[in-house]
Amino acid sequence: MHESLIVEEFANAGYQISPDAVALIDSCPSPDNVVKQVLQSLDDSVLVVDKQHVMLDYGNGDGSNSGSGDGGNGDSAVSTAVKSDMERVPPKKPPAKKLHIQPPVAPELPGVNILCDISNESTCVGEYSEFVRYFRDRYARLSNIIRTRITARPIESLRSERLRDYGNISIIGMVHDIRTTVNGNKLIKLEDPTGMFSVLIRPVDHDLWELASGIIRDEVIGVTGSLIGDGKLMIVSDLVMPEIPNQHNQRLPGSWTGNGNGNGTGAGGGRDNGHSQAVLISDVHVGSNTFLEDAFCEFIDWLGDGGVDSGGNGADAGQVQYLIIAGDLVDGVGVYPGQEEELEIVDVYDQYRCAAKYLRAVPRNVRIIIAPGNHDAVRRAEPQPALPENIRSMFRDDTVFTGNPALIEIKGVRILIYHGRSMDDLIATIPNLSYQRPAEVMVEMLRRRHIAPTYGGRVSIAPEITDHFVIDRIPHILHCGHVHTIGVDLYKGVTVINAGTWQSQTEFQKRVNLEPVPAHAAIVDLTTLGTRMVRFA
Repeated sequence: MHESLIVEEFANAGYQISPDAVALIDSCPSPDNVVKQVLQSLDDSVLVVDKQHVMLDYGNGDGSNSGSGDGGNGDSAVSTAVKSDMERVPPKKPPAKKLHIQPPVAPELPGVNILCDISNESTCVGEYSEFVRYFRDRYARLSNIIRTRITARPIESLRSERLRDYGNISIIGMVHDIRTTVNGNKLIKLEDPTGMFSVLIRPVDHDLWELASGIIRDEVIGVTGSLIGDGKLMIVSDLVMPEIPNQHNQRLPGSWTGNGNGNGTGAGGGRDNGHSQAVLISDVHVGSNTFLEDAFCEFIDWLGDGGVDSGGNGADAGQVQYLIIAGDLVDGVGVYPGQEEELEIVDVYDQYRCAAKYLRAVPRNVRIIIAPGNHDAVRRAEPQPALPENIRSMFRDDTVFTGNPALIEIKGVRILIYHGRSMDDLIATIPNLSYQRPAEVMVEMLRRRHIAPTYGGRVSIAPEITDHFVIDRIPHILHCGHVHTIGVDLYKGVTVINAGTWQSQTEFQKRVNLEPVPAHAAIVDLTTLGTRMVRFA
């Protein structure tokens, strides 16, 4: 079967396919059978078929085939090709360090209510109409939030000559473009469903101009001002962002206090019997040769000891009830050029098997929640669905898998989990933001009520029916990762947490002078929302 025919078969079925996947299928003894098997295994969340989708038939960790393409008899062409690859590059064995595996009988675990998640809900195929629908949904929901604070009129109505002497007028628009004029003014072009209009913010209005310096494309804002000249320009006197209402979440005694650098402690410090806790981590990167195995094993042992650290400032046994991982559980394969040179485990499925072994040593009374990140084996476009079933089956059957982002509720506490890929775009476009202060970047997400406002940057966004990045329901906790540095802060009643990484400095980070802050876990008291960081060796 010629490679062009393989591409055509997938195109006819509505999928794109990567060159690596085409080459793998073409190398199989029966490419036409493999094409049929792969197409049957795909779901609506897949936009581009990659090598990992061709490997779906490889399966259960012992070298046998448990896929459905051939009735599970181990003779499929997909399995043959994958086994051949495995023989050429022998997988690394799981680490020799011994972990105490918990007994198979699990106690009754605390529940997790998934409030919002793209998993099994994706419908987009990338058509033009879907992008229009996506941005209309974003505008409608964010503009409705702003309308509770200003009385705005549609942009189309500004064409009326009667409005030129009307005084102050308010409009709400999505930022189509923003630039600085030769006179130092901020010229912003706003768009709503009825048209576009330009507004001007002058340096003489210092506070307003500073606020406008942080405006980025595709966010939704409200402005109030007066029309000048022929009525085709507005001089802005006030600017309104969607924002989190002041002190939206009622704070409880013992709330976190600190300086935003992750060194905060809960009031009353130390143990608080009867208060269940959640442990928040991200960016484990199992499979990388910079994965800090000893520190992560120490963390797992710490959980097994009931979460009590050497200083006696941990939780009593049984208090830690949740472990939430915000993406990049493994390092993945083919995420960036030359990655294979930095891998200790070269097969992504072996990486997940190794990660599952670590997590099986977590006490059985701790519910594990895993969301994907940009290194995980899901589609690159966000929102990302949960890990596929063939990977989920490697883990404890009580593990909860969510998409990215996902809004969950545990013990009455809403936690918005987002890996944080959009932080690259926010840091690149908003002045004074830094990878070393991730909490400040996360606060900017809350101010915009959107965790990935700029479209077309480093994060690829799929145009779903609804914009899953809009923060409709305000969380108690925003939990991110991705940047490999730590930060904890409190913004208008919302606790923002970035717990860093379990990976030492990579070659790429050395080139860009990024110093990671590894081997930390954030411990949150779910009654008081008091938060502290625990550092491991």
